[in-house]
Amino acid sequence: MLRIENFTKAYTPGKPAVKDLTLTIENGDIFGFIGHNGAGKTTTIKAITGILPFEQGEITLDGISIRKDPIAFKKQIAYLPDNPDLYESMTGFKYINFIADIYRVDEKRKQQNVQKYADAFELTAELGNPISAYSHGMKQKLAIIAAWLHKPQLILMDEPFVGLDPKAAHLLKGMMREICDRGGAIFFSTHVLEVAEKLCDKVAIIKGGKLIRSGTMEEVKGDDSLEEVFLELEGESC
Repeated sequence: MLRIENFTKAYTPGKPAVKDLTLTIENGDIFGFIGHNGAGKTTTIKAITGILPFEQGEITLDGISIRKDPIAFKKQIAYLPDNPDLYESMTGFKYINFIADIYRVDEKRKQQNVQKYADAFELTAELGNPISAYSHGMKQKLAIIAAWLHKPQLILMDEPFVGLDPKAAHLLKGMMREICDRGGAIFFSTHVLEVAEKLCDKVAIIKGGKLIRSGTMEEVKGDDSLEEVFLELEGESC
């Protein structure tokens, strides 16, 4: 279980990008984090991963603090940024081997996962080529394959469907559900409300760095569409 308690992050003193955010992402949840650009979604996700330090609050995964024990915390997570910044001088194979070595993934599991997901994403033939020759979508697929190598307990994703073709997006949705069905969790940001409504078990809406609603999809949207609720809440909070 991921627990975010009273999280606050400011880039400029006195002007928090995210203020006093509290959320719980339970095992088995696909949890959507929605809001306009600049609302605080990426800031929150980067703080969870340990990329960004923060001034106030606590973030824990199964009781392990990202501040107090960052190595143990990071062993249990994977992170997919909105624009994968991979080592472009490497080939796809070398990058996967590099990530597998970091997480000490055994050779058998690595080979099984690479074959399974690279074939599914139709990337196998490209793994011997340098990443610098990859399109954005191909880089995204490679980052997804690498993220799934060590069977993380929590996967954090920032706009994961941007740049993916419809077939790859459909495959990723199935992979996300598989993670949760085995007891893991997914926390991802998106501005594509139709995807969030169909895919997520729970959702949180953030505006101007402040949480304005969260809960199960049914609790948040009721009889309306998620888009209608989101636009109504955005208007109320202006």
